[in-house]
Amino acid sequence: MKDILIVAHFTQVPGEQGNGRFWYIADILADKGHNIEIVTTQFSHRTKKHRSLTGEQGNQLKYKLTMLNESGYKKNVSLKRFYSHYTFGKNLKRYLNNRKKPDMIYCAVPSLDAAYVAAQYANENNVKFVIDIQDLWPEAFKMVFNKPFISDFAFYPMNKKANYIYNSADNVIAVSETYVNRALSVNQNIKKGVSVFLGTDLSYFDKFAKENKVNKPLEEFWLAYIGTLGHSYDLNTVIDALSILKEKGINNIKFIVMGDGPLKSKFQDYATAKKVYAEFTGRLNYTKMVGILGSCDLAVNPIRSNSAGSIINKVGDYAAAGLPVLNTQESDEYRNLIEKYEAGFNCNNDSPEDLASKLMHLYKEDELRQEMGRNNRRLANDRFDRSITYKEIVEVLIN
Repeated sequence: MKDILIVAHFTQVPGEQGNGRFWYIADILADKGHNIEIVTTQFSHRTKKHRSLTGEQGNQLKYKLTMLNESGYKKNVSLKRFYSHYTFGKNLKRYLNNRKKPDMIYCAVPSLDAAYVAAQYANENNVKFVIDIQDLWPEAFKMVFNKPFISDFAFYPMNKKANYIYNSADNVIAVSETYVNRALSVNQNIKKGVSVFLGTDLSYFDKFAKENKVNKPLEEFWLAYIGTLGHSYDLNTVIDALSILKEKGINNIKFIVMGDGPLKSKFQDYATAKKVYAEFTGRLNYTKMVGILGSCDLAVNPIRSNSAGSIINKVGDYAAAGLPVLNTQESDEYRNLIEKYEAGFNCNNDSPEDLASKLMHLYKEDELRQEMGRNNRRLANDRFDRSITYKEIVEVLIN
């Protein structure tokens, strides 16, 4: 039996919406007889509110859950957020120094502050340190503050901290091969990392899709987007593409946007100005989102140029739903999957004309659209079913 400490700054806790990677793995490890503790924050990044956990919720867990104090913030990119992460890191350091030394630390990256503290502790106390990279920082922040030379200088300390974390790892796990390679570029002691997509449990996904399926009017064609409405996501290009098709007389395509974020009102206003048929549902619970997604005809993955993202959450859900994807993301890893599985079309970034052309093609070709949807579900079965793929993570942690 191992004493495994999981440090996951942005994980969900009981009672919250989400499809959490770390509580899923914690349950598996606990079922195998290991002593598991998850350390996270008392502040929810998603809701921007401090959490409270009832005794009843805590008693239902198979593992110990510890929530440390964090000051909090209102904006995703702000000095208050950086300070908030600093306070969480400080409290994590205090907690680690007063806790019994674990056999292993399994640490989500980011945040960098928490992972840096965990890496230092592991190095100083000869504790095995395994990281699981969910996003690349500071690369992701450069999407918002992208000023040549200035942003490189501003984010130099974050980059240095990230390199220290990657170099300290005894094993590297990540949500994509792209992220694994970033860590291995500075860690010469590890020959090979483990890439396991975020994914979902397909048996639960299918159950939710069946139980929550909505009735779609026969005359309508639904185009789906799920996820954050923020700076990395180019919904304006999708709206422009729909506007082009509307000018050609196609009026029955409904753009269903499921999610929330800082740019939601701007995207809504732009859709209204372009007179595009769109519904912004806001953030939905996972089961309801799955039901709507399963009723759609097509999905879109509109990521801005130079994004640091790779295999992101939404593409796993699109695959699980068996929807073909119109993809503008420039990540070679995802574009190659789309081509290999023939699961949709890769489109030119920031090109409403190319997106409109390929959308029109799949709108007209029902048989091709359904075939590509089946291909994307095959991709889900191969690479996104966490009931199978997460076994590889568990093997890394217990061996």
